[in-house]
This record gives sequence, structure tokens and C-alpha cells, in this order.
Amino acid sequence: MKKGLFVCLYGVLFTASVYLYSHVYSRPAVEDAGRLLPAQVKTIEQADGEQTLKKIVQEANRAGTQLTIAGMQHSQGGQTYYPGAVMIDMKPFNNVIDFDPEEKWITVQSGATWDDIQRYINPDGLSVKVMQSQNIFTVGGSLSVNVHGRDIRNEALITTVKSFRLLKPDGTIIRVSREENAEWFPYVIGGYGLFGIILDVTLSLTEDELYQKRTRELDYRDYTRYFGQQVKENEAIKMHLARISVAPSSFLRSMYITDYIKAQNQDMLTSYNELKEERIVALPKLFLGLSRYSEWGKETFWDIQKQYMLQEDGSFESRNNVMRSETDFMDYESGERTEVLQEYFIPIGEFASYIDDMRNLLEKKDEFNLLNITIRYVEKNDQAVLSYAKEDMFALVLLINQGKSKQEVEQSKAVIQEMIDITLNHRGSYYLPYYSFPTKEQLRKAYPLAPAFFKKKQEMDPKKRFTNYFYEEYQQ
Repeated sequence: MKKGLFVCLYGVLFTASVYLYSHVYSRPAVEDAGRLLPAQVKTIEQADGEQTLKKIVQEANRAGTQLTIAGMQHSQGGQTYYPGAVMIDMKPFNNVIDFDPEEKWITVQSGATWDDIQRYINPDGLSVKVMQSQNIFTVGGSLSVNVHGRDIRNEALITTVKSFRLLKPDGTIIRVSREENAEWFPYVIGGYGLFGIILDVTLSLTEDELYQKRTRELDYRDYTRYFGQQVKENEAIKMHLARISVAPSSFLRSMYITDYIKAQNQDMLTSYNELKEERIVALPKLFLGLSRYSEWGKETFWDIQKQYMLQEDGSFESRNNVMRSETDFMDYESGERTEVLQEYFIPIGEFASYIDDMRNLLEKKDEFNLLNITIRYVEKNDQAVLSYAKEDMFALVLLINQGKSKQEVEQSKAVIQEMIDITLNHRGSYYLPYYSFPTKEQLRKAYPLAPAFFKKKQEMDPKKRFTNYFYEEYQQ
């Protein structure tokens, strides 16, 4: 009797341990750049070929498994993974498929990075039209969030897409363009990987050019007028970047702006078109680190940033190199803290009053550690269903240092929701690739077509084969 009970107990424990190992401990733990949503996925599958990807989707359909799609994972709200799902790592799927320098287009697999493209097309004197301010991201990931960049003469990334091939949730492959299977086009681009796997994409390109930098200081109240009169109306200005101070003595008042003006002598381009690599970043990394922990550090970092850019006034740089911004100095490792991004879009005419309202809010939030605000221009574009640029807007990218404890996350959430309310009150919107701090009501106010987006997702993927944290949080 005792022996039988022992055997039975042993069997139960053995079965439980096998279950725990196979369903919990053996599952890979993943997190994205935000480091606030660690999760255990079922497996991580490498996208080492088109047939492999088809098999992954077909097997998921047989087994009823959910899928997520990951590139460099610089989104910060779990848009690239979900607990228990199979995460597909697209980075190995990175070949250049076709290239026509005369017609100025290139076809690449979606795991290719913008750096891969730049290295391929730079010898032919060509450049991409739209990408983020860094070139480290995958093309598929950039399409999934419909990025914008510094170029003020091209709109969002969607405008540069000629066509792409899509591996649908049912395992079939279609070509998508504005003319072919067009109903998929505005949902997949800016669709956060919820409608299938982008296999490859054909992008239109432009000429590489030589730019001369013009940098000056500015009061925030003069920015709208300056941009309208001095920048937007000057066709020679191709790119634009601004920063507004987060240093206590000039908090959200002082700015510097940099315009990239097409050089009159383009023959000089050959002296500047060698692609630059990351340089020594120890000094800016040091001062950014100091700015995380003291007001003196913020003052010093702001002064160094500003003086460096002012010293660069009049210097030359190729278009491709302008789009190869250095990022290594922003790397941050901490067990207890992380750095998150927010991005808000504000109509140009609302800028000064918006900044006043944000200052009035943030000067009362001593615990809110704001490190940097970069400002770009985004032209109105409604081609994607989840379009963030409802009219011509300034995009403000905020870098925030915060703790990872539950209490600290809740503190950040409260402040960010207040900032979003201010943004919405100024007819603005916010970018979706970040942590799920916004409420569902805020999402629907910023993106009135969100219900139509989620409805189309249900129609095109009725078995919910593709998912992620963003979808699960906001779909209802």
C-alpha cells in the first residue's frame, strides 16, 4: 500500500516537474528596449529563409499557436512578443534581392537594416528617402511602425514604399501595393506586425546630396514663425532638427535648431560621402550619465550639446551620413532603472502654447526625470490607417529615465497620461511603439480610426494568429 502510494506520488511530482519545465522554465525569457515587460515566449524561431517562415506559419495554424514578429526590438511596449507565443526573429532574413540605380529603387528582405541598405547604395550615389534618425533598425520593423525622420521634403515611410510581399496569417503569400491587394496596404504599414510577415519590400530612393549645416539658438516662442518663414519656404533646406532645453535654468524655453541646406557646390560631395562609423563616445556618454542624476549634470549636458552643434555651424555632411546618427553614447544598463521614450505630435501653430502647458505640468513633477527632447517636422500624411500626422506637425521625442518598480512605473504612467491629455487638448497625437501608459480612451481620441483598424485585424486574421502586447491591451 505504501509502495503504491509512493509510486503514485512520485508519478504526480514527475509529471508536474516535466510540465513546469516544458511550459515555464524551458521557455525563453525576452524583453524589448523598454525593459518593463519581461515575458516567456514559447520559442524563438530564426527567419533563415522564406520556406522556413512559411513552415512556421503553417505549423502555427495546425497547432493553434500565436506568433509575434521581432526585429531589433527597439519598440518599448511588447509590440514584438507575447507570453506563450512563438517569436520570429527576422534579423537573419536580410538579403538585398534587387537594385536598379538608374530607376532609383531597391528590394530588400525585411530583416535588412537601414545600415545594410546604405552600404549597398552609397557607392552609386543614392540615399533612402525616409528612415529613423538612426540606421540600426530593420526595414520590416520601420514599416510596421511607419517611421518618419529628419527629412522635411518627404513624409512618413509609407510614401516611399512601391510594393511589398506579405506572408498572410493563412500561410499564403501575396504582393501588396497601391494597385494590387491594395486593401492590405494601409493596415500592414503601421500595423505593428498584426497582419502577417512582411517578406520583402521595394523602396524608392533618392540622390545622395551634400548639405551644409546651419545652427542657431532660438527662443521657443519664435520657433513656429522661424520654421514657417525660414525653413519650410526655403526649398534648399532638406532636413531639420531642433532640441529644447530640459536644464533647470532654461527649462522648455531655450532651443537650438539645425538646418541642413543643400550645398551650392555638389561637386564637393565626393570629399564627404564615405560612410562614417561610430566615433569615440566616452565624453558624451559621461555627461549624459551625469544628467541622469543631478541638475548640474543637466545644465552641463545641455551646454555641451548646444556648443558642439554651434561649432559645427557651416560644416558639410552628406545626406547618408546625416542619417547615420551616433547612438552608442545612449546605451544604458541598470538593474533598477530604465529609459523610455514618448513621442508627441503637435500642430505647428500650437507649439508655443503647448510648451507653456507642458512646462507648467512638469515643473511640479520633481520625481519625473526628463533627459532630452528632440523636435522634428512631420508633414500631414493619412495613407496609413493609424496615421499620427493629422496635419503638418512638430514631433517631440522625449527621453525619460525611470525606475522599474511597480510604484515607479505607476508614477511615470500618471505623468505621461497627463502629458498625453495636454497633447490631445492641443489637437495633437502620440506615437504608438512605446509602453502602454495611455488609456484606451486616449488611444481612440488620438487615433479615431483605431476601432476600424482592430475590426480589419479580426477580419483578416480571424484566428488571431499574430498578436502582441499592444494588440492584447487595446483591441477592445
